[in-house]
Amino acid sequence: MLRNYLTIAWRNLIKNKVLSLINIGGLAVGMAVVMLISLWILDEVSFNKYHGNYRSIAQVIQNDINNGEVKTSFFVPYPLAAELRKNYGSDFKSVVMSTAPRDYILASGDKKMNEQGSFMEAGGPALFTLNMLEGRGDAIKDPSSILISAATAKAFFGNEDPMGKVLKLKLRWDGLDNLKIAGVYADLPGNTTLAGMAFIGSWGHYEPGLSGMREPWGPGNVNLYVQLADNADLEKVSLKIKDEKLRHLKPLSAKTKPALFLQPMSKWHLYSEFKDGKNIGGEIQYVWLFGIVGVFVLLLACINFMNLSTARSEKRAREVGIRKAIGSSRSQLVYQFYGESLLCVLLAFLVSLLLLQLSLPAFNQIAGKQISIPWNSPAFWFAAIGFSFITAIITGSYPAFYLSSFTPVKVMKGAFRVGRLASAPRKVLVVLQFTVSIVLIIGTTVVIRQILFAKDRPVGYSQDRLVAIPVRTFELHQHFDAIKQALASNGTITEMAEADAPPNKVPGTTSGVGWPGEDPNLGAGFGQEDISYDYGKTIGWKFSAGRDFSRSFLSDSAAVIINQAAADFMAMKKPTENYITFFGKKIRIIGVTKDIINRSPYEQVQPMVYFLAKWAGGSLLLKINPKMSAGKAISNITSVLKTENPQQPFEYHFVDQEYAKEFDNEERIGKLATAFASLAIFITCLGLFGMALFMAEQRVKEIGVRKVLGASVFALWQLLSKDFAILVFISIIIASPVAYYLMHNWLNKYQYHTDVAWWIFIITAIMTMLITLLTVSFQSIKAALANPIKSLKTE
Repeated sequence: MLRNYLTIAWRNLIKNKVLSLINIGGLAVGMAVVMLISLWILDEVSFNKYHGNYRSIAQVIQNDINNGEVKTSFFVPYPLAAELRKNYGSDFKSVVMSTAPRDYILASGDKKMNEQGSFMEAGGPALFTLNMLEGRGDAIKDPSSILISAATAKAFFGNEDPMGKVLKLKLRWDGLDNLKIAGVYADLPGNTTLAGMAFIGSWGHYEPGLSGMREPWGPGNVNLYVQLADNADLEKVSLKIKDEKLRHLKPLSAKTKPALFLQPMSKWHLYSEFKDGKNIGGEIQYVWLFGIVGVFVLLLACINFMNLSTARSEKRAREVGIRKAIGSSRSQLVYQFYGESLLCVLLAFLVSLLLLQLSLPAFNQIAGKQISIPWNSPAFWFAAIGFSFITAIITGSYPAFYLSSFTPVKVMKGAFRVGRLASAPRKVLVVLQFTVSIVLIIGTTVVIRQILFAKDRPVGYSQDRLVAIPVRTFELHQHFDAIKQALASNGTITEMAEADAPPNKVPGTTSGVGWPGEDPNLGAGFGQEDISYDYGKTIGWKFSAGRDFSRSFLSDSAAVIINQAAADFMAMKKPTENYITFFGKKIRIIGVTKDIINRSPYEQVQPMVYFLAKWAGGSLLLKINPKMSAGKAISNITSVLKTENPQQPFEYHFVDQEYAKEFDNEERIGKLATAFASLAIFITCLGLFGMALFMAEQRVKEIGVRKVLGASVFALWQLLSKDFAILVFISIIIASPVAYYLMHNWLNKYQYHTDVAWWIFIITAIMTMLITLLTVSFQSIKAALANPIKSLKTE
């Protein structure tokens, strides 16, 4: 019997080639989208599960009142670790301090590389259950030891055994430190927080740099990780440690009212965003978004199958009547139609695997992932086959029960006709298809509009030909004048300066700023940056009041420049006639700059204070001469720095390119949304084309009669297109408020955002209607132009 079902199903596929191709093609695209999104979701939800202690690891985080708002920081003061061990030992198996991963210079012989790494307490490798290929994780108890990844070992030593060899590391200004390799750990996968960690240094080697801090309990400077005890409850432990920092603060700093809490590792990636001290989600919103999109794209393909199957009901009615008349039960007919559905879906599944393999590289590039198809995984094949059967059940259910319900007596007498009500479910499904597609189109348009809106926001300085070079050696500071002279004399640069960070970054924050009339309960937090002379000329900032630092005024070393956001926050009407206090010391304000976007372009500008410093922090800024090509300028800079600063491997960034990375996440969402919206429209149009083809065939005699009676081609086109146009219009009415609600809520998560403009709905409506009419018109005009003699010769 099963063989008979499959044989009939295959014959029906061959008999209706065009409709079969539409069904299989639409289902294949829909299934490929679902599998693609499922692989991405699996990668997201399995983030950090590489670590064996995944369920018991948490990070200590703090909330502070900053400028009247509750801000969340992932950095805490380093003395906190000792206090947690001392006062809450029963709640934790392990407490580990770590620096935030960043780039350091590593060297061995003539090889020098900038590699990402971190310094960690000895319990860190065990806490994160690193797979030690050689040595022991706790070997970093020795301050002169270091652990390296397998990739780092390969890069420096090839196939040689790295154990016991010396690796030089640049941590502080005074030269390279010799560290002995005490262990090699397996490379960490891409879906972990520690991905790309090339080395782990000893905390004992890093800790001396923390001594002498003005306020050890002040702003956070380390990451703090804990492993909860077996019987510990995360929420209860969070409440216990809440005020541990507050009770150690001086009155001036206590105004920020810091509150500690624990965030479990399971939420580090998907729930990383906070607002007003409360978690508001993060990447999880995109997991839900694209999961829903994938389901709807597949649903569109399933609707095509249902519509085209039921639309052919009159043609298959006699087949059903004969089968019932010779003894077939309804259940057997249901199985037959399910068999046809299953065959279609299995063929679509094979095509979808091909589409998945072809599209995965492009998807990985857009999504920033390294996802691969797990061909050797039984779980993958079990899930894929199960998914195919579920799809077959969904697509085949309505046609199977609808077609098997026909009464054989009416069918055999020729009295069976499909009435108006029979097409109602198909119309509802078409409306649903277009509603989903229109929502996706409007959503994609709003995402792109938001990106363009933020990109058009004035940055407050000149990014053109501005190069930032990280400062990792003291020699770069010492040879600043020689480097500037060499590059200026050969026409490579017009200006050069030093700063703690490039202008698009906030290097650090401070709670030590005060001013006349300050509200003591406000908890003010300012961005703080040390800069050199000519910083303003190099980046091209503008002043709304006062002046820049100048060598003509020796007193500028004891002055400060603030930005407009700081002046507004402190409500100073004449800032240059006023002063601030910095940890109690009075400092005169000499200038107010126009606001510079120094963090996310979607957020408000951080209030900033700029201090003049002889050797300012970690970034060298150069303005390339517009008369010289960028390639030639970089070549000249490389040559000079190799001479003046041979210890540091040359690396550079164009500031405008670094700033552009701030849009990466939204642009990624926009590209994916565009792709999925396009696929949704494609699948919907496939179904529409099939429906138009069938309706033209069904009404061929009616069209012939109308032509004989004098109907024009335009009148016939109107007749065949009108029903579809009405359905699209209904979809527009339904989709518009849904899309507005969803996108209005999405935009509100950004402090700096565009609006959901009315013209987006008008353009989307016109575009959708045009696509519909173009899709339907091919068949409508073809039917209208057909010779009526051919359709009426049998009458």
